Amino acid sequence: MKIAVVGATGLVGSKMLQVLDEQKVRINELIVAASERSVGKEIVFQGKTYKVVSVDDAIAARPDIAIFSAGASASRQYAPRFAAQGTFVVDNSSAWRMEKDVPLVVPEINADTITPETHIIANPNCSTIQMVMTLAPIHKAYGIKRLVIATYQSVSGSGVKGLRQLDCEEHGEPVAKPAYPNPIYRNVLPHAGDFGDNGYTTEEEKLVNETRKILRDNSIAVTATACRVPANGGHSEAVNVETLRPFEIDDVRKMLEATPGVIVQDDPANNLYPMAITAYDKDEVFVGRIRRDHSIANGMNLWIVSDNIRKGAATNAVQIAKYLIESKLCNAECRM
Repeated sequence: MKIAVVGATGLVGSKMLQVLDEQKVRINELIVAASERSVGKEIVFQGKTYKVVSVDDAIAARPDIAIFSAGASASRQYAPRFAAQGTFVVDNSSAWRMEKDVPLVVPEINADTITPETHIIANPNCSTIQMVMTLAPIHKAYGIKRLVIATYQSVSGSGVKGLRQLDCEEHGEPVAKPAYPNPIYRNVLPHAGDFGDNGYTTEEEKLVNETRKILRDNSIAVTATACRVPANGGHSEAVNVETLRPFEIDDVRKMLEATPGVIVQDDPANNLYPMAITAYDKDEVFVGRIRRDHSIANGMNLWIVSDNIRKGAATNAVQIAKYLIESKLCNAECRM
């Protein structure tokens, strides 16, 4: 299997390489690509040293799968060129997520939306992925009428710039190119993404639109407030769910315990609940504080936490690539 990682020198790209190794994806030929300023750098993968090449050179190599974490503009420019020659592109940016004919995939939920013709596949936003992993079984069992979401997103969601700003502020050092317009150290910003004319941010709009697309239900009412918090890694979410049909909270808990990729941590009497610090560097989605909302007939509250660089980005993308290989969609010779 010939696999290219585009944006291999970035925070998520380097994690993608790590996850490819951890999940033992069989790679006959690896191509690591990045922007021109990174061409020529060396990356070690499975004990072998690879030189970073340009994206044009990666296209010329005609990989079977190209996993992208290079930003929306680069994806818009290069992904169609890969796809035109038969390469399957798994893109981690926002460029293609809401395109009608592009699958927006969380493999545990809707891998069936990938077909031999869909050569560009979108990786959802990190906050969306962890939330729908928990909501999908609830929606299947009871139907979801409305979601009220508050996110507490770590600075790693803004890449190296976010991590650097928090570190500089913590140590009293000047921030050359801040990721945020206000201090993040010892602070909480009700501002993740860019503000639109309607007063909502791009991160909030993603939670609305991507959730409906992945769960295949445009009738779900969704509202969100996305915040940035001074945590190095891991996104946390308070999600209020109103269902169409009645439920028993014990049944919901048992259902989530049986959901692959989801771990229930819900023993508040012993101070056990999901936290960003304990979800760090793990692939699972953690859920706790599972309780009924007594203010409405069919309401519940969930607290959902996951490592945004792993399941929220790199791990989900690699899982999509593995699905392409295992389902033999990419070519007749695909093998694990």
